[in-house]
Amino acid sequence: MKIVAKNKKAYHDYEIFETYEAGIVLVGSEVKSIRAGRISFKDAYAKIRNDELWLYNMHISPYDRGNPFAPEPRRRRKLLMHKRQIIRLKSKTEERGLTLIPLEVYITERGLVKIKLGLAKGRKKYQKKQYLIQKQKEREKERELKEYLKKKKG
Repeated sequence: MKIVAKNKKAYHDYEIFETYEAGIVLVGSEVKSIRAGRISFKDAYAKIRNDELWLYNMHISPYDRGNPFAPEPRRRRKLLMHKRQIIRLKSKTEERGLTLIPLEVYITERGLVKIKLGLAKGRKKYQKKQYLIQKQKEREKERELKEYLKKKKG
């Protein structure tokens, strides 16, 4: 599995409860653009419409040497999941007010492009600050533990 792109900001802006894997329906040269890493997650989200899962606002740049009639970069793309999973996701997003956010795009060993979706809830500004403070404290603890073990060895 080769990770092509990660949505680093998603972990900062959202609290992620569950993750799911889905396939993407792509057109022609979009696969080559993804392999080249020309993809952006800014403002991307997934939504269920008519019992189908759709991905909105994910930007895939047109392939340089591709067809001049390349598809629109921010077009909506259909995501492929099992019907039961889609129904379960639909109930969770409607009941609790959760959203589906793309976390990463990767290519499997068989050459298929997959997307990892996160069932998430948006964080408030003060929650983001608390999250950053907590991460900083964890890093400091790890650093101190590392130094302590280094002194103990030597």
